[in-house]
Amino acid sequence: MDGVFMRILFKFAAFALLVSLCLEGWTLCRDQKKLTGDLIRLHVVAASDTAEDQQVKLQVRDAVISFVDEAMTHVMTPEEAKAWVEANLPGIQQAANDVLDQLGSAYEAVVTFTREAFPRRDYDTFSLPAGVYQSLRITLGPGDGHNWWCVVYPQLCLSACGKEEELGAWEMPVVDSK
Repeated sequence: MDGVFMRILFKFAAFALLVSLCLEGWTLCRDQKKLTGDLIRLHVVAASDTAEDQQVKLQVRDAVISFVDEAMTHVMTPEEAKAWVEANLPGIQQAANDVLDQLGSAYEAVVTFTREAFPRRDYDTFSLPAGVYQSLRITLGPGDGHNWWCVVYPQLCLSACGKEEELGAWEMPVVDSK
């Protein structure tokens, strides 16, 4: 009788573990979908990979972060953040193009608010899962260079510090999200 009881107990424990893992997986998927729907990422794509165009990209990044940063401190919900970005696309584009004009650039910035695929990003204390996120995308000229990104809502970009490592941002391959 002890052997039968132990087999039943083992099967019950295995079943309980399986149910627990399924529930945990469902919760993680639900949380990931919520996270990808709530964040807004800033994505700046350089005109080319020349040292000059890479520096221009960082200067445009700083100007755009400065423009967006103040407003995002007053935004309380993802919906408010998205509405603010959509309403301020012309101003964001102007901020980017002002930098390009000051630098005597031969190209312009195109600013869009779209959805893009991003890879997983690990920070010191948390990770952002790979997924499709809302993106404030700034393409400089033909957009053939390395790109830079961070999260503008909630605010995870530090404005104008000049050191990418401190910003917690990184470059990623351009992914066609269509």
